[in-house]
Amino acid sequence: MLFDRQKRLLALVDTLGGEVGSLDFQKLLFLYCREDDLTPAYEFVPYKFGGFSFTSYADKRRLTEQGLLEDEERAWRLTPAGRTAATVAPAVRLRMNHFARRHALLRGDALVMEAYRRHPFYAIRSEIAERVLAGDRAALNAIAAARPAASRPGLCTIGYEGHTLESYLNRLIRDGVTLLYDVRRNPLSRKYGFSKGTLSKACEGVGIGYEHLPELGIASDERRELHTQADYDALFAVYVRETLPRQKLALEKIQSWIDSGKRVALTCYERLPEQCHRNCVATSLERIRGNTLAVVHL
Repeated sequence: MLFDRQKRLLALVDTLGGEVGSLDFQKLLFLYCREDDLTPAYEFVPYKFGGFSFTSYADKRRLTEQGLLEDEERAWRLTPAGRTAATVAPAVRLRMNHFARRHALLRGDALVMEAYRRHPFYAIRSEIAERVLAGDRAALNAIAAARPAASRPGLCTIGYEGHTLESYLNRLIRDGVTLLYDVRRNPLSRKYGFSKGTLSKACEGVGIGYEHLPELGIASDERRELHTQADYDALFAVYVRETLPRQKLALEKIQSWIDSGKRVALTCYERLPEQCHRNCVATSLERIRGNTLAVVHL
């Protein structure tokens, strides 16, 4: 069974002729999702060649395994089964047709240039911007202006609940985070992008360091009966009383990175900091450092 976003991905490849080069398709998917799709199927991060969706490539792998796309690194090519599966609502197909006609002549560097000019934030980490935009000082200045200002060293926290991998990474990028500390005991997730291996590689790809501190986590069996805020408060009282005092080395490690000029983010699952032990870690560091550390909850 396919997700709706996967059907729309197949339909866009189909609308574009059934085969598109990898870089071209990523830029076309980016422009379609940013400008034409009423409920964007994919989100993007600023990456080596501009806007990039990790999720779209994860879907490409799944769709290839299902025989709907060819196993082709340099192109997105539908199989006959993929063409049959590329079913979307008539209104969606109509928007895709209009999009395909408007962008029929845009490929290669011309397509990259168009994406960079229209959405400069997503070009802030591009390795080819100076080349493809040579002579276009206005576009290069817009990209420079879109780069988030360098953040002061400090500490923030973030949960990935409710985020896609891309929206999560963009939040870190916009806040100037340079190092992500994963404080889950077991850094596994059924949600794409948030298991340790995938998350660490994605962070590396956007220039953010990743560290895992399992010793600061809480065992999953201790988190099973959390129904009210009072339940969370009781769990965290035990955590602060019994766990954190034994983890001075881990806390000192975080402090040392902040002292070295890093902007550090503590991460776990829960969206609300008051329902996550990362808040206890942050509060403990605040107390250790006195008034010199102000924690921001992203």
